[in-house]
Amino acid sequence: MLELKSLLVGNRSSVKRAIISDIHGNLEALTATLDFIRTLRVDQIICLGDIIGYGPDPVACLDLVMSRCDLTILGNHDQAALFDPSGFNPVALKAIYWTRDQLEQDSPSTERNNRRWDFIGELPRRHDEGPFLFVHGSPRDPTNEYVFPEHIFERERMAALMQRFEQYCFQGHTHIPGVFTQGGRFLPPDEIGYEYALDGREKAMINVGSVGQPRDEDPRSCFVLLDTAAKLLRFHRVEYDAAKTRQKIYSISELDNMLGDRLLTGR
Repeated sequence: MLELKSLLVGNRSSVKRAIISDIHGNLEALTATLDFIRTLRVDQIICLGDIIGYGPDPVACLDLVMSRCDLTILGNHDQAALFDPSGFNPVALKAIYWTRDQLEQDSPSTERNNRRWDFIGELPRRHDEGPFLFVHGSPRDPTNEYVFPEHIFERERMAALMQRFEQYCFQGHTHIPGVFTQGGRFLPPDEIGYEYALDGREKAMINVGSVGQPRDEDPRSCFVLLDTAAKLLRFHRVEYDAAKTRQKIYSISELDNMLGDRLLTGR
């Protein structure tokens, strides 16, 4: 972790990073997204958590993140796999218990399983890097707090969140991409041409969206490209075979069919 932080800070003026989040065991979405990211020739890939939960391929997704991401933040579903989950609805709770079983039973190699559990157990809740903060939930509660677009009307709440970081906070958790500005606006990607200038004129919280379970009525995977040299971030959408993932979910009795259905509508 220290080695990565040094690398990021030392080359901040020229680093290009892909920031992904909320994969939720969706291997088709993760694979398509990583394939697309490869074409962008990024320097690092950052994952903001929730690698697992909901989806049918938690082990494969975890292994891919472990091998491909330079920094990973703890998500609430990742945390729930380690400890007794709380605050989850029945569908999510059942999926968490099934996911935990998959992680425990996948490999006959104890060493391989231990590496996965150690990886999850050592994930940081936040990563501070000069003007940038990386979390799963919010700058106030890095793992569990949701910040939805409608929260812009709660001025005291938003002001309190903006005080918790230096300039830009990158987060996931809600699966709804967009930019929260210090001036009290929420800017969906399609309203800003999928780009936002990092000109330093005001603080901003950037929700990078979800790779594996979008909820902004666009079923395509979503992630952000952060280009510090150009002082620009860009939202990207990636097509993947959601129908294949849905069928996998249908075949697993512990996963509710609605977890597959929602993938086709992005809701």
